[in-house]
Amino acid sequence: MFKESDPNRKNREKMVADQIEARGVVDERVLEALRKVPREAFVREEDMAMAFYDGPLSIGYGQTISQPYIVAYMTEALGIEPEDRVLEIGTGSGYQTAVLAELASEVFTIEIVEPLALRAKDILTRLGYKNIHFRIGDGSGGWPEEAPFDAIMITAAPPSVPDTLVDQLADGGRMIVPVGRYEQYLELIEKKDQEVHRRRLIGVRFVPMTGKSGEKD
Repeated sequence: MFKESDPNRKNREKMVADQIEARGVVDERVLEALRKVPREAFVREEDMAMAFYDGPLSIGYGQTISQPYIVAYMTEALGIEPEDRVLEIGTGSGYQTAVLAELASEVFTIEIVEPLALRAKDILTRLGYKNIHFRIGDGSGGWPEEAPFDAIMITAAPPSVPDTLVDQLADGGRMIVPVGRYEQYLELIEKKDQEVHRRRLIGVRFVPMTGKSGEKD
């Protein structure tokens, strides 16, 4: 899919070694996905010099591309298997979408900001991904006609976890979501034998979720 002679491969390898492996991410499939996916393709032209920077970057419309470590951390936490079907709420730049597509059988991604959705689809299509399904709209309701999903990733912070999305998890499924308005943390949700188990992970800072779930108190 990508040319290994790409001069930015070394930049990505350094990014993974210094920012991701050094901070405790160990899943080799996740690490290789971060080495392979061209992060530089998803940042704005004016930010190209900071494509491998250890922090978020603006992509316009009040949205950001997450820092590489957070992308890796959230992806590892989901424990994605090659046969998994994954729902992503918040396509954004498309970078996280590409990482998920490297690991899963299918990715269903929803973006509420139409220009971002169209830009991400164009980039991901040009990169050759054929296992990604796109939708423009409010991700609060998920993608019920394609549910259940083995994993769900939410890349913007709702005030609380949307029950509608929890309901779309398959038995044995996992969801990771940044939760909160002023103080945020990642929450890992697992469904086992139809029981829902929740675990608080690290503190984070994400843009707020918009749409119906973002409007809740």
